[in-house]
Amino acid sequence: METVIAILAIILGVVGIVGSIVPGLPGPPLSWVGLLLLYIWGGEPMGTAFLLTWLAVTVVISVLDYVVPGYFTKMTGGSKAGGWGAVIGLFAGLFIPPVGMILGSLAGAFLAELLFAQKDTATSLKSAFGAFLGFLFGTGLKLVAATVMLYYIVIYAF
Repeated sequence: METVIAILAIILGVVGIVGSIVPGLPGPPLSWVGLLLLYIWGGEPMGTAFLLTWLAVTVVISVLDYVVPGYFTKMTGGSKAGGWGAVIGLFAGLFIPPVGMILGSLAGAFLAELLFAQKDTATSLKSAFGAFLGFLFGTGLKLVAATVMLYYIVIYAF
């Protein structure tokens, strides 16, 4: 039974890495569930503090994944409207992953800057580029977290 749990935990860790890149799959949460399985049924003892720390990391990264595009939009000269446009566009793009999330964030920031902040096209494009950088940064955070969790899954599984 321990072997089956170890294999299932590793599969969850790998799917977590894939989910960090492919929108629509919750990457780090799946990896954390792999750690949880090993905590409950695994042969190697894992500390509760370790598991709860990774839960906190997973929650923070999952929230940041939605906040970072708006922050990067503002960092590249976008207004509050552009930040909100990036977040709203990201949510609207969830219906057509992965292209919809990227284009939604870009289009949301661009249109919000153009229509609500009354900025010119060049400034609006710069803000949209900031939203894209934020999307890439959020994806990178998820990828690093899921990869580290997979590392610990493999360590605790065998």
